[in-house]
Amino acid sequence: MEYFRYDRRMKHSFQSAHHCLISEFNNMRKVITFLFSLFFCLDMYQCRPTNEVLTELPNIILCMADDQGWGDMGYNGHRVIQTPNFDDMAAEALRFDRFYAAAPVCSPTRGSVMTGRHPNRFACFSWGYTLRPQEITIAEVLKRAGYVTGHFGKWHLGSVRQGSPVNPGAVGFDKWFSAPNFFDNNPILSLEGIAMQTEGESSMVAINAALEFIRKHEGRKKPYFVVVWFGSPHLPHKAYEEDRKLYCDQPDDLEHFYGEISGMDRAFGKLRAELKKLSTYKNTILWYCSDNGGLPRVGSTGGRGHKGDVYEGGLRVPAIMEWPAKIKESRITQLPASTSDIFLTLLDIVGLQVDASRPYDGISLVPLLDGQIDNRTQPMGFWHYPASGIPTPSAEWMTELLESQKNGNMVGDSSRLRLEDIKIKTQYPLDTLKGHAAWLDWPWKLHRIYKKSGDIQWELYRLDEDPQESLNQLNREPERVSKMKMALEEWQRSVVRSMNGGDY
Repeated sequence: MEYFRYDRRMKHSFQSAHHCLISEFNNMRKVITFLFSLFFCLDMYQCRPTNEVLTELPNIILCMADDQGWGDMGYNGHRVIQTPNFDDMAAEALRFDRFYAAAPVCSPTRGSVMTGRHPNRFACFSWGYTLRPQEITIAEVLKRAGYVTGHFGKWHLGSVRQGSPVNPGAVGFDKWFSAPNFFDNNPILSLEGIAMQTEGESSMVAINAALEFIRKHEGRKKPYFVVVWFGSPHLPHKAYEEDRKLYCDQPDDLEHFYGEISGMDRAFGKLRAELKKLSTYKNTILWYCSDNGGLPRVGSTGGRGHKGDVYEGGLRVPAIMEWPAKIKESRITQLPASTSDIFLTLLDIVGLQVDASRPYDGISLVPLLDGQIDNRTQPMGFWHYPASGIPTPSAEWMTELLESQKNGNMVGDSSRLRLEDIKIKTQYPLDTLKGHAAWLDWPWKLHRIYKKSGDIQWELYRLDEDPQESLNQLNREPERVSKMKMALEEWQRSVVRSMNGGDY
């Protein structure tokens, strides 16, 4: 089935001026790729056996929602939203009840998935910020381990134009059909730099593209690594008609918000149904989560606050993992886990380990999968640095790119490559540590809130007894607070050293 339509002649309509521009970008990218490939091969990763020897590498699919809160799921108790496919998987697989986005907004969390590092380490502070080309991504690692790799849907970690050193192809994806930000129905997406007009519900467009890639590589020698990042249920909400009409008794805003989630559920259900038909289904990992907590007013969160907050409502997200060959019975885990754990977990699964040449903020969850642990082995740090988001209007920018390419300009507006954004131009101080940070050492969560006055406000909550973070126990636990303060600020200083380029 064709999931896009376009004028194939555009592929051959480069103009000479753009050849020069793209050549310059590609030369820079080649130098960066060579240096870090050399570093990678010599120093960073070594093939080592995990505790359990796998006879075949599993296929891996990562799916992520855009602004779906912990409570925006039927299986988490929402009384209106219909998510039968998510509910089915939650009942049959491993359900994480305390899964956290690394950040309370989208781009940073996506960066944590790609790198296993807190996004502040590469100065990805808020929505619209980019990866740094010096970062080593999970797509690059798995590609070197023999995987064929594909990205489908929202990117939001840099440009999706040709010549960008941080487009999906430049950071390890063989195939990519991507948007610079969230995307709505009938979106224009970038097929490896070529703007394509598509037709259909937005989540289904991404899933159909991913399924085409999966079917192409099913049964071949190389396993596949697929990332599907949905554009729903991000504002503005405009549900597809068959999904909207499920909620015709709701107010207009909820009708479309709920409908977008059901549209995403419908697309996810198609993915899972198609996977079950394949011979490799049992050895395929399917891991779903969201990029931040729920939206204010329309969304349902997992605690105090919402998207943008370092309180539970801004960080706690739904997450489910299926791997029939390994996870043979359904279960619910209360072990706190995060999007930063995905990188190291996948490395562990495929038999790769990373040394300590650069700091990582996640852990491998393989011991959880093996039933060996019930408690997290190290605390989690969160830090929302005070930086405004960078507008990345996907529909507007992709429309411009499509029209430019029709006229032979394959790059379009070159300022949207955002080459300046990837440079390390600022050195951040080690002493002020601005913003709202938190240290989660289950069940205790310590907040450090830097005020504009320079004062620091501290708060301590015990989450197992106070999930709404309403009772500040700072004065009741002085010894605990002292130890957690020291650990949090030591971690923040480590992050600042990374921000300043110290890991490269």
